Amino acid sequence: MFRTEIPPDNRALRHAVYGGAVYLASPCAGSLKLVRKAQDAIRSVLDVKEIRCAHLELDEDTFFTRIGALRRMIYLEEEFHNILSDILEENGFDPDCTAFDPLRLRVVCPDGHLNKKAAPVYFPHRDTWYAHPQSLIVYWTPLDDLGEDETFAIYPDYFQQNVPNNSEVFNYDEWVKDGPDLKIGWQKEDSGLTAVYPRSAEGFDPGRDVGFSCPAAGQLFIAGAHYHATRPQNTGKIRFSLDARLVHLEDAASGTGAPNVDNRSSGDILKDYIRARPR
Repeated sequence: MFRTEIPPDNRALRHAVYGGAVYLASPCAGSLKLVRKAQDAIRSVLDVKEIRCAHLELDEDTFFTRIGALRRMIYLEEEFHNILSDILEENGFDPDCTAFDPLRLRVVCPDGHLNKKAAPVYFPHRDTWYAHPQSLIVYWTPLDDLGEDETFAIYPDYFQQNVPNNSEVFNYDEWVKDGPDLKIGWQKEDSGLTAVYPRSAEGFDPGRDVGFSCPAAGQLFIAGAHYHATRPQNTGKIRFSLDARLVHLEDAASGTGAPNVDNRSSGDILKDYIRARPR
């Protein structure tokens, strides 16, 4: 399931991912630069002694506000867009044919699954349930060395099998009608309680899960159609990671991508993707 070498032929990479393969590659120059810049931003904005223990140094409201500011910065700043474009080109993606939904900072606190406001973070799901095309590829990189218990679980048995879900409740245009806050995350404290998030049916047994460890700035490429879930963790430290969604525009236009077995979400998210920038 996991492959470690990025093929020189990008079409081969994309089609392998559409077929369920997951690439877990070593850091590249761009991903190392991205992690350094993200860590610098986190240190500057959180202003704490140890960023992975910020939840112990800051009160809940201050922590939420500062993380929200960080997520907005990383999602919107052009410099982060440019670094991501460099990473994609370094891994063989043609910038003339590639667009992306920008980087999102993911923050998984110890025992965060016990916080009802954070519940949607842990819902097992496919990213395609959020109105992305079946050609969606997710790029993910951690800011620190992470063990298997700190990353996320992939449920490969359901890559090509129906998962009972409520993805029909998600309409992208409705989701962003009041602005990008829900996309960016951590902008409104009660969003996890009030917003509608697609998820699998309660009590559904996903079967076996496959996990992985990853070094800081390591690179994961995975189909957005893979059924997966963030792992609850109680290591005592925050898990910081970054991810972005990318689409080869010709694949999307031709309907090339992973199989659609249960996605009923709607709306046009590609209109808000950003075109990759050639180096």
